[in-house]
Amino acid sequence: QRSLSMKGCPYNNAVAEATFKIIKTEFVKGRHFDSLEDLTRELHDYVHWFNYLRIHGTLGYVSPIDYKNADLKEFV
Repeated sequence: QRSLSMKGCPYNNAVAEATFKIIKTEFVKGRHFDSLEDLTRELHDYVHWFNYLRIHGTLGYVSPIDYKNADLKEFV
């Protein structure tokens, strides 16, 4: 049985698991794609929206790219 977490540490992969849950509930659930190309194009658009436009409560209600840019400004 393959696992990405160390034995006894289920939280090692928590960020990835949360991300997959969001993708399943916001992007995949209830949708049908006519082709792999349609899925690829729409997934690309979704990932762009997720990273550049969707606000995240855990990031202070800003998008991931805005959060990253603010963090980089503080670093420099």
